[in-house]
Amino acid sequence: MKKLYTLSMTYNKTNNLLGWLCFTIASLTYILTLEPSVSFWDCGEFISCAYKLQVSHQPGYPLFAMIGKVFSLLSMGDVTKVAYFTNLGSALASGATIMFLFWSITTLAKKLLAVKGEALTQNQTLQIMGAGLTGALAFTFTDTFWFSAVETIVFAWSSLCTAVVFWAILKWDTVADEPRADRWLVFIAYVIGLSIGIHLLNLLTIPALVMVYYFRRHKNINLKSGLAAFFISIAILAFVQFGVRGYTISLAAHFDLFFVNTLGLGFGTGAMFFFALIIGGLVFGIRYSIRKQKHFLNVGLLCVVFVYFGYGSFAYIPIRATAGTNLNNSHPSDAFTLYEYLNRTQYGETPLLTGPQFDAKITDVTDGTPLYRKGANNYEIAYKKPNYVYDHTTFLPRMWSTEENTTYTQDAQFYRDWLQLSDNATPTFGDNMRWMFSWQMYQMYWRYFMWNFVGRYNDDDNEGQTNMQGIGGNWTSGIFNNTTNTPKAILNNVTYTPLYALPLVIGLIGMYFHFKKRKQDALVIILLFFFTGLAIVLYVNQPSIQPRERDYSYVGSFYAFAIWIGLGLIALINLIPKKINPRFATIGATMICLLVGPVLLGVKEWRNHDRSTKMAAHDMAYNYLMSCPKNAILFDLGDNDTYSLWYDQEVENIRPDVRIVNLSLLSADWSVRQMQRKINQADALPITMAFDKYKLGTRDVIRYNDVKIPGYTEVKDIFDFITSDDKRTHVEYTNGTTENFLPTKNFKLTVKADDVTKNKVITPEQKGMLTDTMKWQFPPSYITKENLAMIDILAHNDWKRPICFTTSISRANMIGLQPYLYEEGFTFRLLPLKTDSSLSDQLSKTNSLVMYSNVMNKFKFGNFKNAKYLDQQSTQVFYPQLVNTFSDLSLGLIKDGHPDLALNTLKKYEEVMPDINPSLLAAQTKMTLADTSYKLKYAKLGNKLINSVHEYITDQLDHNYHQLQQDTGKLNPREVQIGMSFLNNMVAITRDGHQDALSKQLMAQLTDYEGKFKSILQL
Repeated sequence: MKKLYTLSMTYNKTNNLLGWLCFTIASLTYILTLEPSVSFWDCGEFISCAYKLQVSHQPGYPLFAMIGKVFSLLSMGDVTKVAYFTNLGSALASGATIMFLFWSITTLAKKLLAVKGEALTQNQTLQIMGAGLTGALAFTFTDTFWFSAVETIVFAWSSLCTAVVFWAILKWDTVADEPRADRWLVFIAYVIGLSIGIHLLNLLTIPALVMVYYFRRHKNINLKSGLAAFFISIAILAFVQFGVRGYTISLAAHFDLFFVNTLGLGFGTGAMFFFALIIGGLVFGIRYSIRKQKHFLNVGLLCVVFVYFGYGSFAYIPIRATAGTNLNNSHPSDAFTLYEYLNRTQYGETPLLTGPQFDAKITDVTDGTPLYRKGANNYEIAYKKPNYVYDHTTFLPRMWSTEENTTYTQDAQFYRDWLQLSDNATPTFGDNMRWMFSWQMYQMYWRYFMWNFVGRYNDDDNEGQTNMQGIGGNWTSGIFNNTTNTPKAILNNVTYTPLYALPLVIGLIGMYFHFKKRKQDALVIILLFFFTGLAIVLYVNQPSIQPRERDYSYVGSFYAFAIWIGLGLIALINLIPKKINPRFATIGATMICLLVGPVLLGVKEWRNHDRSTKMAAHDMAYNYLMSCPKNAILFDLGDNDTYSLWYDQEVENIRPDVRIVNLSLLSADWSVRQMQRKINQADALPITMAFDKYKLGTRDVIRYNDVKIPGYTEVKDIFDFITSDDKRTHVEYTNGTTENFLPTKNFKLTVKADDVTKNKVITPEQKGMLTDTMKWQFPPSYITKENLAMIDILAHNDWKRPICFTTSISRANMIGLQPYLYEEGFTFRLLPLKTDSSLSDQLSKTNSLVMYSNVMNKFKFGNFKNAKYLDQQSTQVFYPQLVNTFSDLSLGLIKDGHPDLALNTLKKYEEVMPDINPSLLAAQTKMTLADTSYKLKYAKLGNKLINSVHEYITDQLDHNYHQLQQDTGKLNPREVQIGMSFLNNMVAITRDGHQDALSKQLMAQLTDYEGKFKSILQL
């Protein structure tokens, strides 16, 4: 017995030490590859909200913000280090995830090998530890998990919660027969409650956790009771997700509605009464369970209590919203707005079991659920969500975009293109299922799975989501790739990560072995794998192309598969002939598995994840801000622009005088209201409307109704008309309702020279270009809230503050102001100068000298030339912006008579920009730069740019010619035609630039390709 105890202690010590070794290896890996500043997408918002404890986007991440705040304090007041330390929090959380994964794998491996009542042999211990190291370290270096481990994002901490609860249920399983073992269940409930304040993904572990409990505690395991346990697990998941998380707040809100509107009590009294009822009921139930010795009821109620304890982090949201933080998404300061915030009401509802397909037509609209808002003394109905009635619906609608969606046209076309449906074809239920399996499941889940365990061509998510057969963004084992069937631009890129499918093979072997030896444990893993993977696909029901790849959502599924990679080691050992020395076989198999698992993954993935030298997101936002004049109003659009801008301003205090206005958010009344107050050093926007003029349900849409007003109408007069409450300014509809309308699209703004001069809007040299009236046409057929706010600003700004738009903003959001927008770097500035109708592109104008000063003296360039790795957003967004900026500036300087400055611009480009070709658009702009270089007698740069684009284009053409010869069906005719067009343009550019030898070489190549692609070019 003593020997058994000693062996057990030795095993536990080894298990603990190796677990911490995994933590150390993983944490060091992530720290060494950590992004030193802000990353793209949500990271900028998360860091800003953590640093100042602000309110982020729905459904809220309060615990994550509070944890981030703790890590931000490690910066010791150096605001430039805040992002690094919040990123460090993700690295350490991810390292801890790997540690708990190791302990979970060793627990499951021990159950495979241990014989009850017998001590583990030394060889069995080696196998168990080898399995843990193989699986945990393999997952350490997987693409998706590593990506989130080096930036401030919720998925690192969410993964830790998943790892902890799964480890805890296995821990409970080993001690379930001991007294007080069920305290582990209470601990799990608490972690699940806490995880809601980080991300909801952790809730999807509940079915697997319940099945562990069922297999351990239920005495008669059979199909009937197993199915009952499974459905109970779904009920528990629904209870936590909808009951605790959602309906708790909903019921509190409706109690408050009754207490305020019916009983006449103050705001919040009903909610407090409801919470008191919940507390009282739980206390009574626990006391009752103790008194009556009802153990299961006691444990169940305690679990509910501790879920609520963890969920209590959401008290942060209304507290900080009421405090009026700078970033205060939705301003959820009361129970109703908090409920809408938690349930992401503003994003609309997704049909799950029944609903319309994209070809369904709306036949009727009825009033739906009312949305309440605080009034002066009671709650008022602000808006009733419309219920749309369709001419037909279907079961399990997957292609569900309908006419009321802003992206409907794009979505419908993508559905038809993907399924190869004609424009008039009616999609069937079979088409619906084909879409679900081919796009939602394969393209948007299995493709990601293969990235992690088979290999990947590159990170091009533009092509990745839209093409099952293409190379961009697709998976590959790399086994059959060579320069004849894969472009050199792919093979030589750091994002090319062939894994030869070896991690997948080991995992599949492990899965098969696990099911063969311990079906119950394997079933638990398969449930974890399914619910954190394909179940999300079914529930989220993604429509059409996403703004970015969504692989991070399925990291729990990849975590589950990593367990089988670990168990694959034991499976392989069992395949080794028994005549080989068991210890030698174990050590040899472990070495092989470590090499084809963690080592292979680490070597291949490192280049693709080393962000230690990347500053692109920070510097892109920095350049936006530095392009703005003092006290500017900066209109922007989209997450990548906005969140990085928020970080630079809110955390590093860069240009706090600039007022950042996200037009997507400005469509909400709470956002407009927040813009009417000062933040940082930026004054309130000149929005004159009272809240009652634009609150939810009021002037949500102002439709165009042409009343044939001759000429152009003053912006202020239009604004007064569309915001008037006088019924004479309204249009009446057949149902008796009336609303404001837009009477003309022809806008004008009279320019007062004194205002322009006093506010130094233009330079003295530009006085001769000053116009007395700005005239433009408003493009849309209706005005939404953000348009209304913009019109208010234009009508009342009086040139006191510069108005700028980011260069990345869509033209539709410029409301027709293009003739008066001048590029000054990364922004277009509104200037009252005479228009030039001869320009085919009104956005090609530059305020060249101001732009030159900004680019040459103020800009930062993301360490582009020296960065070890640049992510997809850096190469596909920031890089083309920079290339365009240099090109536009050099052309603008030449046009304005400053060729010497234009040459300086080209030399600056050569100094700071890398020689890459991430897209055809960037390559096209580089050709324009080459043309400009030749005109400025700087042939050195011109030839360099032409040769670079030439190499990129001929690489694509050679690849397509190979596809044509092999008749693979993967030929891209459009790519061929564009490539030939580029070659033709390069011939002309080099000829005009007097580079005769190069031009002749290009011409010969063009002729050769014309012969090769004759059949394609004649189509």
